[in-house]
Amino acid sequence: MAVPVAKAASLAHIARESSDIHRLSEFYKEMFGFDEIESPNFGELKVIWLNLPSAFQLHLIERDPKSKLPEGPWSATSPVVDPSHLPRGHHICFSVSSSNFDSVVHSLKEKGIQTFEKTLPNGKVKQVFFFDPDGNGLEIASRED
Repeated sequence: MAVPVAKAASLAHIARESSDIHRLSEFYKEMFGFDEIESPNFGELKVIWLNLPSAFQLHLIERDPKSKLPEGPWSATSPVVDPSHLPRGHHICFSVSSSNFDSVVHSLKEKGIQTFEKTLPNGKVKQVFFFDPDGNGLEIASRED
């Protein structure tokens, strides 16, 4: 087995570009309990840094209006808005206790968020897939209490 170049690496943050970092920030704070933390002043470049205690940080970065890249899956030339594609696509997964999973799914549906649910073949882990307001794929998986 090869020795890893970055030994003992751990997830520090995930960055998401958005044309509306405030809307995205509110979504992640409400859905997952992220806390807004102090972020550097980059002058014209606006950022919001969020922290999920004991997990990782999410850095929301104001989209560069000169960028030629699609903002997210929904702004690409062929947007995919069906969450059933997410199990095999790019997504971030959060886990919640099994006892909380059904209420999370219920809350997503109450908010009008389109979801796709499945269970792992062993029957022990339930999953729900959906998109954030910018079209980034998300999953919430149950974990045993």
